[in-house]
Amino acid sequence: MGATNETEECVRKLILFAALAAAVVAAGCGEKKEDVAPPGAQRLTVVLDYLPNPDHVGFYSAQRQGNFRRAGLDVDLKVPPDPSSPLKLLAAGKADLAISYEPEVLLARDRGLQVVSVAALAQRPLTSIMALGSKGIRSPADLAGKTVGTAGIPYQAAYLKTIAQHAGIEPASIKQVDVGFNLVPAMLSGKAAATLGAFWNIEGVELARRGKHPSIIRMDQAGVPTYDELVLVARRSDLAKRGGLIRRFLRALGQGYDNARRNPASATKDLVATNPDLNEATSLAQVRASLPVFFPTRGKPFGYADPAAWQSYGSWMLRNRLLKRPPNAGDALTNEFLPGQGL
Repeated sequence: MGATNETEECVRKLILFAALAAAVVAAGCGEKKEDVAPPGAQRLTVVLDYLPNPDHVGFYSAQRQGNFRRAGLDVDLKVPPDPSSPLKLLAAGKADLAISYEPEVLLARDRGLQVVSVAALAQRPLTSIMALGSKGIRSPADLAGKTVGTAGIPYQAAYLKTIAQHAGIEPASIKQVDVGFNLVPAMLSGKAAATLGAFWNIEGVELARRGKHPSIIRMDQAGVPTYDELVLVARRSDLAKRGGLIRRFLRALGQGYDNARRNPASATKDLVATNPDLNEATSLAQVRASLPVFFPTRGKPFGYADPAAWQSYGSWMLRNRLLKRPPNAGDALTNEFLPGQGL
């Protein structure tokens, strides 16, 4: 009986040794770095566009729920020192990917930065004209004679000009004041009757929950061509050599946003667990308001960007002298690395 047990033990050891040897050989032969599920976690640094907020819910859900880990990724989400720095950090090689905005990508490319949008995260404009309900601003025409606070970004002044022309009022009748990123305080203090730059799904929801009854006019409903508010950006030089890595990341990120769509409360807990300064109830309301903009029209994969819409928006930027050269939408974005694309 003892001899039999010893024989069985030897057989088990031989089988285990053979399996380990086969694994070593397989790992050393024909290794493909762009495999969908590599055995080792690869580090990936992603710079956010701003402080963590419900727009980023899919990133934090994918991180907390293990979607990135199962894709063989070790993702580091970094907050930028200021909102103007993500693309600069990306171009300088201090990040692998960065969240930015369609207009910022086109401006950066016009300055010569070799960056490309690889996914549209917010499929429509989030920027809005916002005013407290007591100010009686219900339409763009109501801005005539009013003071409007902006963050001082050049294309926001162009937005106001286009909106005024579309509404049939003189652009000069609107007084603009630079309030930086203190958009909500500017409205609450009366420094501005309205602001242009606050997001309807973030500040708009927050003000509504505070009983301020905000009136909100979205950019694409006021004459400004539609655009992708938030996009994920890579260096052009990385598209060929790190395409598989980008593809795995986008697949896992799409799963993170799907987590939020299926269970907003759970995904919001993932966001708040990593960012405890956020109010969970307000963040959940903001996530629920945001969900429709995270996903493209039926039949398109998560992250899809419409080249025709980019070309239209870029042409608007050129007409408003925000760009020096005609933009090439086909070169400014790619859908190749989205789930099910470019394979």
